[in-house]
Amino acid sequence: MTTTDPRWTDANGREIDEEDRGLVYDVQTLVDRRRLLGLFGGVSAAALLAACGSASSGSTGGVSSSAATSSASSSSSSSSSGDLTEVPDETAGPYPGDGSNGVNVLDDSGIVRKDITSSFGSSTTKAEGVPLTVRLTVRDTATGDALTGAAVYVWHCTADGNYSLYSQGFENENFLRGVQEVDASGTATFTTVFPGCYSGRWPHIHFEVYGSADDATTSGPIVKTSQIALPAEACSAAYATAGYEASVANLAGTSLAADNVFGEDGGIHQIASMAGDAASGFTASLTIGV
Repeated sequence: MTTTDPRWTDANGREIDEEDRGLVYDVQTLVDRRRLLGLFGGVSAAALLAACGSASSGSTGGVSSSAATSSASSSSSSSSSGDLTEVPDETAGPYPGDGSNGVNVLDDSGIVRKDITSSFGSSTTKAEGVPLTVRLTVRDTATGDALTGAAVYVWHCTADGNYSLYSQGFENENFLRGVQEVDASGTATFTTVFPGCYSGRWPHIHFEVYGSADDATTSGPIVKTSQIALPAEACSAAYATAGYEASVANLAGTSLAADNVFGEDGGIHQIASMAGDAASGFTASLTIGV
């Protein structure tokens, strides 16, 4: 038998409609819901409310874990697209190779490629180091949607801190540079090596986002210029291997907070998530808003 709560009945014993119960009821309901959420801190409010809705609509066995997981995943996806923050604009630095500081490698045949470990053209020299896959996903901050059709140009230093096209002895090399068009999910993927740490900078990867691969290779407008910060734990693991000896001391002498690019906010929107290890190789992934 269902018992009517006497707090929400009128003088004649009839139940008062929920919308007419007033401020006290609204506050009590809010408190009760917050208590419930406190018990399930790791589950989104939308998932809990969806679960409650399923239970109140006739389920006798409770809410299945798969239903709750599905609701939570849906809510999380919606939330992340709505909360996507635009990645900060950063300097391209002195070694962009995009024509803004001397040489322009972007108009060279062969620059559009996934594997950027080797030079192309007159040299086939390969950069050595811990294998690294870079996955950069580009999304529209206004909608959260993948920026399909866009292209990404990435470049970074060698294991010993040199830049192709610029550093002494590397002027005729163009490795560790390349352009990729994003896929349907907005992701551009590159095969490269873990960059070293040189004095004065935290380990990083430069990138420019263009509206298309054609824009990237014909000096078209740049949508975004920024940098990826690599996590300390992965850096320490990579630098414990042969070829990164100078990076050990350089890393010890700097920090994200002291870096002249990432220092303002600790690189909160630019730190890649890492998978893998130094023996088999790392994968660095980052989703950025533009």
